[in-house]
Amino acid sequence: MKSSPPNNSDQPATISESRPRLDCYSSDSDTSVLEVFADNGISYLLPYAQFLRAERSANPALDQEPDAPPEKMLLHFVQADVLILGCGLKPVAGSIKKYALSYVKSADRLLTFDPAQGAHIAAITVTLTKENV
Repeated sequence: MKSSPPNNSDQPATISESRPRLDCYSSDSDTSVLEVFADNGISYLLPYAQFLRAERSANPALDQEPDAPPEKMLLHFVQADVLILGCGLKPVAGSIKKYALSYVKSADRLLTFDPAQGAHIAAITVTLTKENV
């Protein structure tokens, strides 16, 4: 492995000239579950066998909060509802349509949406729908 020379200048070291890659979701055609990393710190494994439907729309919160994420996606499973807020969510919906979305998580709060990098997920909330879960 090649090492880089030490940074002897007053400027901070840079890792790369390119922007950090958004790592909000991944697709895998061999998956049978969706792993959801919710903003509350809990990770959920939701089987596609329990997937019911998905809805993608404009975020109605934009009327009251101009800085709110512009898109909303709601994934309904038998025992949980997953609310995803962000922008550029069409590729996430495409992966769901193929039962190929393997995980979804919020982007780092410091990163902004770049259409060239795909979806930007601002927030994820999971609500359990069955009492005995």
